[in-house]
This record gives sequence, structure tokens and C-alpha cells, in this order.
Amino acid sequence: MTYRAPVDQIAFILNRVVAFPQLAQTERFAEATPETVEAILTGAARLATDVIAPVNRAGDLHPARLENGALRSSPGFAEAFRALADGGWIGLSADPDHGGMGLPQALNMAVNEMVASGCLALQLNPLLTQGQIEALEHHGSDELKALYLPKLTSGEWSGTMNLTEPQAGSDVGALTTRAERAGDGTYRITGQKIFITWGDSDVTENVCHLVLARLPDGAPGTRGISLFMVPKLIPDENGRPGVPNDLRVVSLEHKLGIHGSPTCVMSFEGAKGWLVGQEHKGMAAMFTMMNCARLGVGIQGVAQAEAALQQAVAYAAERNQMGPIIRHPDVRRMLAEARAEVFAARAICLGCAVAIDMARATGSADWAARAAFLTPIAKAYGTDVGIRVADMGVQVHGGMGYIEETGAAQYLRDVRITAIYEGTNGIQAMDLVGRKLADGGAAATALLDEILDGAKAAQARQPDLAHEVWQAAETLREATLDLLELAPEDRFAGAVPYLMAFARVLGAHYHLRAAVEGGPATLARVHVNRILPQFCADLAAVRAGGADLGALDDALLAGQMAG
Repeated sequence: MTYRAPVDQIAFILNRVVAFPQLAQTERFAEATPETVEAILTGAARLATDVIAPVNRAGDLHPARLENGALRSSPGFAEAFRALADGGWIGLSADPDHGGMGLPQALNMAVNEMVASGCLALQLNPLLTQGQIEALEHHGSDELKALYLPKLTSGEWSGTMNLTEPQAGSDVGALTTRAERAGDGTYRITGQKIFITWGDSDVTENVCHLVLARLPDGAPGTRGISLFMVPKLIPDENGRPGVPNDLRVVSLEHKLGIHGSPTCVMSFEGAKGWLVGQEHKGMAAMFTMMNCARLGVGIQGVAQAEAALQQAVAYAAERNQMGPIIRHPDVRRMLAEARAEVFAARAICLGCAVAIDMARATGSADWAARAAFLTPIAKAYGTDVGIRVADMGVQVHGGMGYIEETGAAQYLRDVRITAIYEGTNGIQAMDLVGRKLADGGAAATALLDEILDGAKAAQARQPDLAHEVWQAAETLREATLDLLELAPEDRFAGAVPYLMAFARVLGAHYHLRAAVEGGPATLARVHVNRILPQFCADLAAVRAGGADLGALDDALLAGQMAG
């Protein structure tokens, strides 16, 4: 497997499609100059291509393992992680007061894409650490910030997120992990968590767990949950890792993919913890981390799609069956549609990141609403595209794609989890049509207005593309108004197709903008001609509501025909 970071494509989208340069006009991100951005992208590309990507296959073939209770990472992971941390890449967007660079999240997401294309299993470690940094910056006490943020930002320590329990997955409020006040300002945490990504590590000197637990006087459900910092090694008076805490890794999960990422079952046995934020307000702090991670996971989908597509194109150019198969119409169709979707998904994710940055830099409620609206779309569409393109990569390889030695199957196995963790894509869609449309559709309408205005402005230069994008956006506006009139159960039944319809229209908008800005109009036509029309089928499913689904008997779903 070979991977080359697509610096030119990423830079074009940042500078010409999602209006990243406006960030440098704000006081907060004044240092995000073209020279700085070019240096960051070039350096990250070199790291991802030359250092991270070479360990990807070893991570798949030689998974992380437990030996006498100690974690052993995949070959080469420690050295690759050290290069990542020592280069300052983990703290790219972190607060400079604690050792970060303070650069835009959009630039951080661009870097994360390249690193995740190189090795998704390894990139999960810094992704979760970055999410923990974000949560502590917003909700941690001054003492916690001073102790933990410099170590997390430098990559000396790593961070995790502990939500899921065997009986409490998406229903976080059903958790049973308990916290007790120790009387000295600390807490004792007892319970078991599952699916903890990089729950232990030998590439950092300490692992810092953010754990959701309930105090004795905590109300039922999510309203009574608190969040705690529970380090593997308790820092001593000098802030160095000290005595072991009362926690342990029970086991590692055996997974379909991302074998190099240790997914742990964690047991907390009266472990010492420190409150993050306020008692009983833990979900607010954890959602800060989760929202950061959700965009990051969308980028992971784009990353795996890019890497899988690069390999598929290389194989198609070399494989000779009555000529190179890259010239065969159906193979060319698969590759072209994949490239169009990768472009669209990347633009959506980076556009979401720019909205997050602008909200922080300006305090604008409109930018914040846009960021919130785009986050579930970026997560779900980015990961769906990752799965589709990785699957296409196997198909282009033919029988050789089903053979593990080619590496094509690893991309599909690795990316499959991205549609599940950090909130399944179905939950993302329900969030979109629920919370994110609770403003009466204001954020959606503002985004659609921008798409319509962009199509009008492009009429002179790209009339055929502009007409199709304008018509699609207008149809989507009408469908959005119709959706708002539906009962909740009917709205949720059409949530996934609505999200996909919005993503296809938004992707077409970005393709059109790219074509106007001198980008490949031929690729835009592939998206508008072949990808965009699918939104009509999506909207048909939205309008169907949920009556037909509710009418199905459970026995029929199980395959039992009525007598």
C-alpha cells in the first residue's frame, strides 16, 4: 500500500472553496497566514507519507496485545507516535497558554486527515487526546488545566473517553458506574466501561481517562451524571506520573479492523478521580469532547476513502485486462464517482471546521448555528463515503481485493467502525432533524440561501451546473419545510435520507464553487450528473414518513410470513 498526502487538493478546498482565508482576518487566528498554512500542510504531508503510513500494515497484522496486564503496541507505533507528538502536531489548535499553537480547527482537521490516511489505528490516539484537551479547556478547573493540558498537548500523556457500558451504549443515562465523594475534594470511581479506544498505552507515559459516573444524589438519566478525570498513574506533587490508580484493563476487544488500536474493557475499582465541571453536569463537558470527535471521525472517513481510492487508481492503471482496466467504462465510473464524493465529503468537513473557527473567533451565533448544523452531516456523510469508497476499492481490485495481501480489504475493515462510534450515523441523522431543526429550520435555511445565491452567481460561468444546483437547493428547501410539519416519529423515520439529501446538495454546491474558482469542472459534472440526482430518491423516502415501517409486524421482519 502506498499513500501520498493530497496537499494540493486540501489546500485548494481550504483557500478557494470553504473560505478558510477569512480566518486570518480575525484577531484570534491572525497567525494563520498563507505561509504558515503552507508550511503546516507540507510538514504534515511529509510526516503522514514517510512516517505514519509505513506502520499501517504492521498495525493490522500485529495487533495491540496484553502481556501480563501490560499493553504492547503494534510494531513501529511508538516511534511513529513520538514523531507525531514531538513535531507539535497534537497541540496544533490547542491553547498557546498550555503549549499549543492556537491555529484553526480547520487546519487541524486537514492534518488529521493526512495522519488518519496514513494509519487510522494510530491516529485515534491523538484524536481522543485533542478532544480531551477541548473538554478541559472549556470545563476544567484552573488546577486541572495547569496539570493536565501541557502534558496532553505535548503528547507526553494521552486522553480517553469513557462513556459506554454493556447496558448503556447510546442510552448513556442508563450507566451504573458510580462516584463517591472522598471528603478531600477527590472522588472514588467504581464501575466498568467497554469500547475504550486506546484505554491503555505504551507510547505515552500516562493515560488520562475522562469517566462518566453518577454520584449518590445524582438524578436518574443523563441529568444526574458527572464527569471525572481519572489518571492511570496519579500525578505526584511535581506533576509527574506517580503511583498506579485503582483501575485496570480487563481485556482487549478482537475487532473487525483498526487492530493496532487497543479497544479496552476498563475496570475502575474505587479509582481516585477529580471532578471536571460541576457535579451532575457531566454531559455538557463530555459533549464538548464528543462534538470535537464527531467532526474528527467524519475526517477519518474521508481519510480512509482517500487512501483506498489512491490504491484503487494505482491498481487500475497497472492491471491489464484487454488494456489497463482504468480505461474500462465501469471501472472509470467507480473511480470517478468515488473521487467526486471524496471531494464533496472533504469540503463539507472542512467547511464545518471553518464554521467552528469563525464562531470562536467572532462570537457569532449564526456561525455557531452553522457549525452545529453541519457537524452531524460531516460525521455521517464523511464516514458513509469512507465505507462506500473503501468497498469500491475492493471491487476495483476484483478477486485480488478479497485477498488480504493487497491491503485493499484493510481499508474497508478499518473504516467500518467510523459509522458506529462517536454516535451512530442514525443518531447523527436524528440529531439533525431533531435538535438542529428545533430553530424552525433557520440554520438549514441560511445554508440553503447561500447555496442558492452561489448558484445564481455561477450562472454566467457554469450555467449547466448552476441550474442543477439551484433547482436541487430549492427542492431541498421545500422538503425541509415539509419535514418540519411531520410528527417526531415520521421525522425520525426519514432522518437518514434527509441527511444524505442535504449532503449531496451541499457537496454539489462545493463542487460548483470549485469549478467557478478554476477547479476541475469535469469532476463537478460527475457529481452533479451522477451523485446529486440521488437526492430525489432520498427525499421520496423522507416524505414517506414512518407509517409503512410501523405497520410491519416484528415477526415479518424476522422472516415469518403471515398465515
